[in-house]
Amino acid sequence: MTALVFDCDGVLADTERYGHLPAFNATFEQFGLPVRWSEQEYGEKLRIGGGKERMATLFEDGIVRDGDRTGKLLIWHRAKTAAFRRLVAEGRIPPRPGIARLIPEALDAGWTVAVASTSAEESVRAVLENAVGAATAERIPVFAGDVVPAKKPDPAVYELTADRLGLDKADTLVVEDSGNGLKAATAAGMRCLVTVNGYTRDEDFADAILVVDELGDPGRPPVEVLANRGAAKPGDFLTLDDLRACLEGPR
Repeated sequence: MTALVFDCDGVLADTERYGHLPAFNATFEQFGLPVRWSEQEYGEKLRIGGGKERMATLFEDGIVRDGDRTGKLLIWHRAKTAAFRRLVAEGRIPPRPGIARLIPEALDAGWTVAVASTSAEESVRAVLENAVGAATAERIPVFAGDVVPAKKPDPAVYELTADRLGLDKADTLVVEDSGNGLKAATAAGMRCLVTVNGYTRDEDFADAILVVDELGDPGRPPVEVLANRGAAKPGDFLTLDDLRACLEGPR
């Protein structure tokens, strides 16, 4: 059975710039922490997988020097997740082009569709429901948060997804937006399509089967194909046939 597995942040929606960054900074303000990450600084933090792990750099950088590190990180991250969910509920984080179109099409075609992310599960489910609607989101299994001990680029979350859903890795396409996500998918033995964003456009995607600036939609400017190493022949926007073609030919 053909399967389509989406990362969340930067793939389902442009969550990093418009969701996670302001949520982190709001949390820092809430707890009186003497730091606010700029867009450039946050781009550097994105090399670290996981929100708690990014917050842990406050200790490593000497910004916070005392207290129960583990306890503080749990409290901060819980508050940050709540701030992020408020932004989603307020409509501040619209879905990326193509998501609301392709996911229902894949489900209706009998594909297995899942989301695999190392972000907090509450945040991922909120983004997914906002992107495709509650009824469609209920049809999509989510593997997220601390469901695995290691964050991307470790392949653990994709290995778990394949195992739990009984996926044939040769017939599974992962949609990612970052180098770490690509590494995780390929290390798990899956092909990967990359939709870049402003933070990740210049990363190394040499192992991706297809790299585009977005999945596209009718009425939008044509997608920009940055690299194509497969059988897909994208037009103005990617179709389900294009995604299926990414799984064709030699691996």
